[in-house]
Amino acid sequence: MGKQIRHDHLPFPMPKRSHSLIQEWRNLSFLHWEVEPEKLKQYIPEDVEIDYFNGKSYVGVIPFLMKNVRPRYLPSVPGISTFPEFNIRTYVKKNGKTGVLFLTLDAQSRVTCAYAPRAYGLPYNYAKCKLKIKEDFFEWESRRSKEGFELKGTCIAISEEMQAEPNTIEDFLFERYSLYVKHKNKSKMAYTLHDPWKFKEGKATLSVNTLTESYDLGIKNPLIPDLVHMSNGVYVHTWSIESTE
Repeated sequence: MGKQIRHDHLPFPMPKRSHSLIQEWRNLSFLHWEVEPEKLKQYIPEDVEIDYFNGKSYVGVIPFLMKNVRPRYLPSVPGISTFPEFNIRTYVKKNGKTGVLFLTLDAQSRVTCAYAPRAYGLPYNYAKCKLKIKEDFFEWESRRSKEGFELKGTCIAISEEMQAEPNTIEDFLFERYSLYVKHKNKSKMAYTLHDPWKFKEGKATLSVNTLTESYDLGIKNPLIPDLVHMSNGVYVHTWSIESTE
């Protein structure tokens, strides 16, 4: 059954049908860059809108640990259910529902990289990934097996833990409860449920970031994020994809 998750903070209700997956997102570094909307549009389905904060669009590069991923009512499987993932996401909306859209999800899980694109339309790519976690200090490294795109660096906390205040950039970036994909040539969406994010401001030091450079987003310096945050993470319920019509 899993843990109970709050609903009082949600911007829209979750589906009445049961969630399909349980997972944890742990030890996350959030690195964000402002990007050029016209360049970002090439990665967004035509019937999904870019979501803006004060007229600006963003992408986030997020190294973290996917933990205990499993279908509802089934146990996690050692060696399969927990793995490092490094994704690039942007912020979109449709029919008034704000969410995220992934440009890539580079992960060290052959099972996920084989299954998730077929079942969810998620653009997973297999990569060798490393995460070293100490209190308030995360070190990460990934290299995509096929093209060799890399991300390497560290992140250290520089503030006390907090939650996002309404109408702030942190509220815009963190409080998202759906994701959008293009699956079988149609836009689909899936709901995600978790408690509000708790996070700290961070400072990142990147030595390599050809992963972000591989996308034409107009980023001037892929080694210096505009915004950096860290989080111990959340416990999550996710639903299967459905039509956005």
